[in-house]
Amino acid sequence: MKKIVSILIILCCGINLTWSQESSSKEIQKGHYNISKFKQLNEEFSTPNMYRTAAGAPGKNYYQQRADYKIDIVLDDKNQKITGSETITYYNNSPDKLEYLWIQLDQNRKAPNSLVNDVNAEGPGMGYQPQKYVADFMGKPFDGGFKIESITDIKGKPLKNTVNFTMMRIDLDTPLQPGSTFSFNIKWWYNINNYLVDRDRSGYEHFPKDGNNLYIIAQFFPRMAVYNDVDGWQHMQFWGRGEFTLPFGNYEVYITTPADHILDGTGVLQNPKEVFTATEFQRYNAAFTSFDKPTIIVTQAEAIEREKHFSDKTKTWKFKAENVRDFAFSSSRKFIYDMQAVKIGGKTVMAVSLYPKEGNPLWEEFSTKVVAHTLKSYSNRLFDYPYNKAISVNADQQGMEYPMICWNFGRPKEDGTYTPQTRNGMIGVIIHEVGHNFFPMIVNSDERQWTWMDEGLNTFTQLLSQQEFEADFPSRGYPKNIVDYMSGDQNYITPIMTQSESIFQFSNNAYAKPAAGLYMLREIIMGKELFDHAFKTYANRWKFKHPTPEDFFRTMEDASAVDLDWFWRGWFYTTDVNDIGIKSVKKYYVTDKPTKRAQNTARSYRTNITEFPKMVYLVAEDSDDFSEDMKNIKNPTKDIQLLSDYLTENFSRDEIATLKNPQYFYEIKFDKPGGLVMPIVVDYIFEDGSKMSHKYPAEVWRLNDKEVTKLLPTEKVLKEIIIDPEEKTADVNTENNYWPKREVVSKLQQFKNQQ
Repeated sequence: MKKIVSILIILCCGINLTWSQESSSKEIQKGHYNISKFKQLNEEFSTPNMYRTAAGAPGKNYYQQRADYKIDIVLDDKNQKITGSETITYYNNSPDKLEYLWIQLDQNRKAPNSLVNDVNAEGPGMGYQPQKYVADFMGKPFDGGFKIESITDIKGKPLKNTVNFTMMRIDLDTPLQPGSTFSFNIKWWYNINNYLVDRDRSGYEHFPKDGNNLYIIAQFFPRMAVYNDVDGWQHMQFWGRGEFTLPFGNYEVYITTPADHILDGTGVLQNPKEVFTATEFQRYNAAFTSFDKPTIIVTQAEAIEREKHFSDKTKTWKFKAENVRDFAFSSSRKFIYDMQAVKIGGKTVMAVSLYPKEGNPLWEEFSTKVVAHTLKSYSNRLFDYPYNKAISVNADQQGMEYPMICWNFGRPKEDGTYTPQTRNGMIGVIIHEVGHNFFPMIVNSDERQWTWMDEGLNTFTQLLSQQEFEADFPSRGYPKNIVDYMSGDQNYITPIMTQSESIFQFSNNAYAKPAAGLYMLREIIMGKELFDHAFKTYANRWKFKHPTPEDFFRTMEDASAVDLDWFWRGWFYTTDVNDIGIKSVKKYYVTDKPTKRAQNTARSYRTNITEFPKMVYLVAEDSDDFSEDMKNIKNPTKDIQLLSDYLTENFSRDEIATLKNPQYFYEIKFDKPGGLVMPIVVDYIFEDGSKMSHKYPAEVWRLNDKEVTKLLPTEKVLKEIIIDPEEKTADVNTENNYWPKREVVSKLQQFKNQQ
């Protein structure tokens, strides 16, 4: 053996020397940066600091601003108008002196001079309601937008301000020092839009048959922008897609409505006895102990009677909400109103529904039940729901979320019947929008920049909640459902890590693909236990705080000890696709007789095969030397003598009985036409019908991004190989997923040869 080692060393040195001599006569090739798919994300990530740690947690000097509001508004149902005044107290918890404050004026997106139409590069719509046609083409645009009447400090002194579309800067006479507060007043009014005509996240729906309006009101007051350690002031304009990023604070809100309206909104209702009838108030109190089923506070018959009368009197609803990032409410005389108590941790939370008769029987049967399920499901997976209630409001063609309240579509036909699609759509949107209470109302990410951080994370959690609600519930977010999108035209696909306003195919990019990625992490890459712990860690680290994408990525690795940089880079930062195939399969037999290959190898080292110790060899069935090698194999499917002797000499009889006895060896070569790195999930199926499932981790590609070879020892004859049998890796091309090859329909026709 020493002799062989010496020969190898000499030969290696000779080869090295020869290369060195030859290299001087060759053109020296240029080097390159690290192009490995397993390159760490250090260059893409910000440097950890005192505000945000390398582990993805808030740092020791993490801070966030706070804004408290006292708001008094009047809802004018006759003129569809809101008039309001507010006092904002802003807390500068940052280490910086602030020379000015930025306020969000989201209603200005609906102003006659809005820049939205100039920014949107679109042709004619499919069709226009008469109101919309007149507004767009006949010179009578909707008179929307905030009408600011005054902005003063707490003593009534006017404050200098500048409005830039949907943002307003308030200039301070003296900079706001760290640790200081500043209070100021704003008075305003605006016309409420018909959201079914002039599409928006809030507004009113008109019911021509009874003349009533149903109001879903949000973005109804000037709101503070976020100032933080990442962006300073986050004052990107509100173009419509990128939603909201807001500081937390406490709210006192008084809402004056017609006396016959029913209303609910963010926070705790302070005066239920004043706004409900005696009967309604009694039912309202009873609902707080109704854990088995909803209590109907306002019945359908009572709502129908209310629809017939339009009171000239008013009443004021008073709410308080602590540590919320926003406020919204819904009001109408058409509302049926029910509530059910839900035990979350050690407290009682109310599941609430508001809906017109047009929503029944569907809404009375399902809405509050689904709200209760969502609160329990999300709380079990993330953290206990901290607020006093969650409200689901039936609003036609809507799906939008705010703290403790959301609008949801889904109505039956006029005769009360509904299709499974209508039922499932309504249940799905309620779970999704109620789930938004967790992402981003509590885990308060920046929606203006990163839609996926709330929509993607919530769509994934929604999928799991729907699985718990009903087996086989149709859900968005499964990897197989994103294949068509990922294999589409690359000119109209953007990475997930794209600012919200610049995304192609918004739903797929910000909802479905991030959700599918998280599903793969849980089911294939990390495993449920590691994933669930890390996901819950992220939610708890950043509840009531402002996380960034890096905080999420870092926390998921920090809490699991799984290096996921390759996954974040591929799935979130690129538009690469997953396509893993079976390139070739070779069958081997085992022998203790030196093969032609072994003999040739020995001769290449100028020695004889007899110089090597006795060895076991594998003979490839399709090798050039197969026929010759097989002459030396008397019984290739039986134990070979050399191996039997070794076992007898080194193991007891009982130990030998526990050992495997592979009689066949298969060399499987996997290739990767797609650009993504992904685990190889494979089923090996044998002639006797048995199956062995195996997962090769993504790191198998670390040294060869094109193809890898695995050796499968088995006691059985291999009949079939299937890659990704359960369609959990978003493989865009299934033609190469089978051995022997199957005739399947490819989903990568337009993508071939592009990777």
